[in-house]
Amino acid sequence: MTGTNPQAARSGRGRVLTVAKIARLAGVSAPTVSRVINGQTGVALETRKRVEAILREHGYRRPGGSTSVAIVELVFHALESLWALEIIRGVEKVAREHDLAVVLTEMQGRLTPGRAWTEQVLTRRPIGVIAVFSELTVAQQSQLATRSIPLVVLDPTGEPLHQTPSVGATNWNGGLAATRHLLDLGHRRIAMLSGPPEWPCCRARLDGYRAAMDAAGVPVDPDLVRISTLYVEGGLADGRELLALPDPPTAIFTANDLQALGVYEAARRAGVRIPDELSVVGFDDLSFTRWSGPPMTTIRQPLEQMGATAARMIIDLAAGHALDQHRVELATELVVRESTAPPSGRTPA
Repeated sequence: MTGTNPQAARSGRGRVLTVAKIARLAGVSAPTVSRVINGQTGVALETRKRVEAILREHGYRRPGGSTSVAIVELVFHALESLWALEIIRGVEKVAREHDLAVVLTEMQGRLTPGRAWTEQVLTRRPIGVIAVFSELTVAQQSQLATRSIPLVVLDPTGEPLHQTPSVGATNWNGGLAATRHLLDLGHRRIAMLSGPPEWPCCRARLDGYRAAMDAAGVPVDPDLVRISTLYVEGGLADGRELLALPDPPTAIFTANDLQALGVYEAARRAGVRIPDELSVVGFDDLSFTRWSGPPMTTIRQPLEQMGATAARMIIDLAAGHALDQHRVELATELVVRESTAPPSGRTPA
């Protein structure tokens, strides 16, 4: 292949590891090993897994003669909100400082890229891949590793592989701060719209909510905790149901700003005034929150900074530098605006 000599590649342990030796260990032909190393098709899945396992075991890396293209691969499961734009802005800012271009892939709601994406990335040979709210398979991560393409996961949807660098935010602290703010205003009927509990960020926000309620000695009413979608439609549907309860909540904390916007619409349709009759707290601090009616109290998640941090990690890894931390969590912050107030007839403690 161009720029490589696969017959004399060096393992991560400093020993020369030839294609012939890999082939003998895997019980396959040398051309099959070459196809796996170069990310080509035409290899059965079980055979590919067997070869990649041997490559990982021996710490194989493609030889230094192989060159990367000056691009950063940025992968999103979806691009349906300003949330993604903030992250892109952070990645692009750092990439521009290092004369790198950014290639963007949207998976249209899927969490795991398909085989075609993997083959295209291996062909493009970027300096690294940033996967945002996405989940690469073990096989995909192994293919990137054997091509010396570093991977950083931003806001992972599951637990990353051991030592896979990742960037996130202090989601638990954010959930705690939002709920404490409502408790300090005097609310006790506080609802929570969460997202899919299998996603660590959503689970952490819900756990922060529960921790604040528990610390205040306020029981959590199961009817007030809803697992919703992270979109306006989810906030609208679940907000409408919550407000229709015989004893509705006086405050709702949502897992993101889009859900909160849906709650705004549910309250409008029900004739419930925010914040006079209902307090609402979002999460993310997207740009529209300050222009909502009323301006939205929310938890600021440093999305642009998260994107920039992931990009810097990729650049360091591509240069062969060790990372100081494999897991980076950036601080969240409560931003109080005009969508929260004491419950009707009460003053804050």
